[in-house]
Amino acid sequence: MAQLTLDEIYQLAYQSLRQAGADDANASAVASTVTHAERDGSASHGLFRIPGYLKSLLSGKVNGNADPQPEQVTPAILRCHGDHGYAPLALQRAVPALAEAAKTYGIAALTLTHSHHFAALWPEVEALAEHDLMGFSCVSYKPVVAPAGGNEAIFGTNPIAFAWPRPGRSPLVYDMATAAMAQGEVQIAARDGHSVPLGTGLGPDGELTTDPQEILKGVLLPFGGHKGSAIAMMVELMAGPLVGESLSFETAERDNVDGGPPQGGQFLLAVSPQILGGENWSDQAEGLFSRLEAMEGVRLPGQRRHRLREDQGSREVNDSLLAEIRQLAPQG
Repeated sequence: MAQLTLDEIYQLAYQSLRQAGADDANASAVASTVTHAERDGSASHGLFRIPGYLKSLLSGKVNGNADPQPEQVTPAILRCHGDHGYAPLALQRAVPALAEAAKTYGIAALTLTHSHHFAALWPEVEALAEHDLMGFSCVSYKPVVAPAGGNEAIFGTNPIAFAWPRPGRSPLVYDMATAAMAQGEVQIAARDGHSVPLGTGLGPDGELTTDPQEILKGVLLPFGGHKGSAIAMMVELMAGPLVGESLSFETAERDNVDGGPPQGGQFLLAVSPQILGGENWSDQAEGLFSRLEAMEGVRLPGQRRHRLREDQGSREVNDSLLAEIRQLAPQG
């Protein structure tokens, strides 16, 4: 394992993306997203994603010069056509406008289409919480998850993210796949030779297995059986028909299978607790958090991420991953 500073991680990501064909704005947005994931302990959404980003640039699937522009359809509804580029730049431009609309009207929604999302969802909902707004987001993917009772993939890992503002404190944030485990985590387990919990997925024979290599040949399962399956279906509808984008199986049909992120949709919702709930919203929420934190062994979602964020030191990066990045985008 190599030790890289956060600046070295950013520069490696940025320079590789530039070398592969991304312009400054897109390379900077993606590199920042990747660096923040590494900083916050989310290796499955950090440099691990760079080879996929590079492959999709080199194949021509993704527009490395995308210039997404958010459009205010109504005072509380925004759309952003991603210009067939990566989501980070579109989100960087659209989320501030979403926050302003929600602070003015109490609730606002944003749809992101014709975009390639390959990152965690927590950055965008956390950005909303920093404006004292509740944030929610979901995005679909290509089918890798079987519905409850089935053994054929139809859903993506279909993550959802939620953030609750805590004025004067780090917000409460969670970001979770509706699969039993995020696909990136299964891929890392397979790379590093680790087993995964039983119930994560099925092998190609349709049987439960703890071998991540076999699950990658088979299918992931939803968390919580039929409950997770229902939430995955909700995400399909909210990140597909609701925003005017494709369902996961439709996304797969048009993808070129270059290893990079497919084109898909994202839904974001921002709500002002101050406008909807009144003056006491924060005190009431803190009453819940205080009770939870008083319980032994309980921590609030996002606390570990924010603790790791305070450490500005170097991060461990897999040697074979670094070699792959440098092979795909050689640098002088």
